Amino acid sequence: MSKQSRRREALLYHAKPKPGKIQVVPTKKYATQRDLALAYSPGVAEPCLEIEKDVNNVYKYTAKGNLVAVISNGTAVLGLGNIGPEASKPVMEGKGLLFKIFADIDVFDIEIDTENIDEFVATVKNIAPTFGGINLEDIKAPEAFEIERRLKAELNIPVMHDDQHGTAIISAAALLNALEITEKEIEKVKIVISGAGAAAVSCTRLYKAFGAKAENIVMLDSTGVIRKDRENLSEEKAEFATSRKINTLEEAIQDADVFVGLSIANIVTPEMLLAMNSNPIVFAMANPDPEIDYDLAVATREDLVMATGRSDHPNQVNNVLGFPFIFRGALDVRATKINEAMKMAAVTALADLAKQPVPEQVNIAYGETKLNFGRDYIIPKPFDPRLIAKIPPAVAKAAMESGVATEPITDWQKYEDELYERMGSDNKIVRLLVNRAKTNPKRIVFAEADHLDVLKAAQIVHEEGIGYPILLGRKEIIHELMEQIDYEADVEIMDPKSDEQTEKLNEYAEKFWKLRRRSGITLYAAQKLMRERNYFGAMMVNEGDADTMISGYARSYPSTVRPVLQTIGKFEGVSKVATTNLMLTKRGPLFLSDTSINIDPTAKELAKIAQMTNYTMKMFGLEPVIAMISYANFGSSKDPHASKVREAVALLHKSNPDMIIDGELQTDFALNPDMLREKFPFSKLAGKKVNALIFPNLDSANSNYKLLKELNNVESIGPIMLGMKKPVHILQLGASVEEIVNMAAVSVVDAQQKEKRERDLKNRQS
Repeated sequence: MSKQSRRREALLYHAKPKPGKIQVVPTKKYATQRDLALAYSPGVAEPCLEIEKDVNNVYKYTAKGNLVAVISNGTAVLGLGNIGPEASKPVMEGKGLLFKIFADIDVFDIEIDTENIDEFVATVKNIAPTFGGINLEDIKAPEAFEIERRLKAELNIPVMHDDQHGTAIISAAALLNALEITEKEIEKVKIVISGAGAAAVSCTRLYKAFGAKAENIVMLDSTGVIRKDRENLSEEKAEFATSRKINTLEEAIQDADVFVGLSIANIVTPEMLLAMNSNPIVFAMANPDPEIDYDLAVATREDLVMATGRSDHPNQVNNVLGFPFIFRGALDVRATKINEAMKMAAVTALADLAKQPVPEQVNIAYGETKLNFGRDYIIPKPFDPRLIAKIPPAVAKAAMESGVATEPITDWQKYEDELYERMGSDNKIVRLLVNRAKTNPKRIVFAEADHLDVLKAAQIVHEEGIGYPILLGRKEIIHELMEQIDYEADVEIMDPKSDEQTEKLNEYAEKFWKLRRRSGITLYAAQKLMRERNYFGAMMVNEGDADTMISGYARSYPSTVRPVLQTIGKFEGVSKVATTNLMLTKRGPLFLSDTSINIDPTAKELAKIAQMTNYTMKMFGLEPVIAMISYANFGSSKDPHASKVREAVALLHKSNPDMIIDGELQTDFALNPDMLREKFPFSKLAGKKVNALIFPNLDSANSNYKLLKELNNVESIGPIMLGMKKPVHILQLGASVEEIVNMAAVSVVDAQQKEKRERDLKNRQS
């Protein structure tokens, strides 16, 4: 992506459809006069009086217990420097967004217009009663140290400067595991720290807390090695000054075991790397460009264990692994502070999590066959769903054991269940989907690329590395639109109606005619059809000239799906294709089938739709829990419409006993676990959270998916084609840019899965 395009996209993202990234949403009913009388006057007086009696009741009657302030004066914004409070606000809003999506913590961002320590501290103290915790952010050193020290001493709620402690916690976990892998002891290793800012100081202090020896540590700032004989050292730098008579990084890194970079790009050379001890550990965390390029480093030393701050290399030291979950644990026991014991507990929990078997969902997200603890996997991945259930309990227990918890947890299983439930509203599955697509991008035919929204989506897909677009449409219009949106990439553009494609058109027509000549298609008719983009694009996929295709933005669903079915056809053993829609609901991802094709499927066809949905959900890394929907519950009606659903369930229980599926069920029973457990404890779904609904006909499935989408503003991905021989997917008419991008990611993942299945089949046959 060009710098200009990135700038335009970033500005549009922050400005539209409404400015900013976060908003306040009511959590109580407010529709009636009675609701408003309870929310405000006169009803609000009652909780006010209860809090006046006992100030701790503020946690019972207000949002304080789940509210964190992200506070900055904008003096040290990552990569931008001292840009001031207003200019730092987008960063603080972004931090609030991360708190919410990773740990379900609400945030108010507060930008303070002062660089005076006393004024800053006084401001935070004065507003602290509003919040359950304070996250300090992007405050320059050395002021950051004094601000955090004073606030921790003077407030009775958790305070943490994430720039210092976040990187320290994640890198310490990585260091413990790297030392274990290289069979080195933290008390004996020689450590070089490049950088002397807030993060570097906090990292070094935490390493010492785990056993690193001061005499084995050398720290450097922009002028060189920090030595005891240097004048005018700050208190923090003096703490780590060495008595060794060395001046440069080149001298310091000689025979070192560990290098930790929190400085600037490309200051470590291959020669320096070669001068380190055997099995060197290098954490090059300067962003966006590390202290030594990853590929250069691993090419220089085969025995290297390396981490960076980047997501495109193994072992990313990412603060999002820490701060949301640390605050989550602290808030949940009403800790009065975040102390060393809690930070060390987070380190240990992160390190231990990396050693546990990785869920298939994570392997899928990162395109790995199987992530295993080792040199390329020393810390968990940010998308690991276990983080929410592992880190907060460790932090909470440490708070209780160290005496700073005021509301101890007694039922830890219940707490873990509550933590998992908090993530139900998160759109994490979209991030997992896109991330997986990017691990192995595919060639995607965009059959309607001369429409602006389709081209915008293709641009995003291209620039984000999701896939390689092949643009079908009128070339002159595509070029005009590309210029309009600053899409300057070298991308393949094809117009099936142009003379340039005559040879390819005739080739496809010949093959299509051979496929369909017993179905009334003549060669002349085949040549005419190939001038239509959906036929041409589908043949590209069929013949291996593209990996997948998406279409349907500007044409009705039936007219788009017909060419695909005639050209590519169904997967072996599939009698009828179907579709499913992935709905990103507040309770988590929910699949609805069949939303677009089969008007009134038979019992056997319903069973097949359920099987195909089950397979697709596993492709997304989900464990399917499927309800077969009807207007009746378990035989309460003998009407044929209910009976066919019951028959489909019986077929599946016999042919696929391992599938977690049951019915017939009404929708409310399917989605309400308590109701289901109480009324139908015998069901295979009792005690489980249903994440897929199979409807008895197209009318009910399509109506329900569109009702959810419009009334509850639920994001939908789909319809996702089920049962196709090749990966082709059809958009809803007039799909948004975001929906097209999501479908492109689905099509890439589908192509990856079908490629793997074909490869596995060939291996078995050979």
